[in-house]
Amino acid sequence: MTLSWYAMRSKPNKEDFLAGQLQAHGVEVYYPVLRVNPVNRRARKLRPYFPNYLFVHVDLEAVNVSDLRWMPGASGLVSFDGEPASVPDLLIAALRKQIDLHNETVRDQGRNFRRGDIVLIQEGPFAGYEAVFDTHISGEERVRVLLSLLQNRQMPVEIASRQIRRVKRA
Repeated sequence: MTLSWYAMRSKPNKEDFLAGQLQAHGVEVYYPVLRVNPVNRRARKLRPYFPNYLFVHVDLEAVNVSDLRWMPGASGLVSFDGEPASVPDLLIAALRKQIDLHNETVRDQGRNFRRGDIVLIQEGPFAGYEAVFDTHISGEERVRVLLSLLQNRQMPVEIASRQIRRVKRA
């Protein structure tokens, strides 16, 4: 018995459904999703990291490949020359780690900054400048900071929240 990870293609927008179908049949599934802050509050807060794909942990000698292919919502395993391509365990572990880290960061973003916090812009055209955090704005992970440029006038600048970090003052 050799359990391996395989990439499985789903029909468009059927990743959640397919993951449920596979789990109901006793198949271990890894469906990586990213937590997002959508503009519309009613929009989905989780988005697939690989749209139309998920990973299954199966022994292809014990599970019939055609059962996986014809499962509702499935389009089959990713194959090369007719042979299903396995995904290394280390890659799945690295994906889990990175996605969990991203999701933790996004979940904590709302609590991360308060109006008046001094932040450092790390990326983009204003990289290296200090600014004052103003507010979160509508949009995916966007914030407004006040940047002192000319004669100490504070100019509002809208950037991605991942581009700033809080400056710790002693």
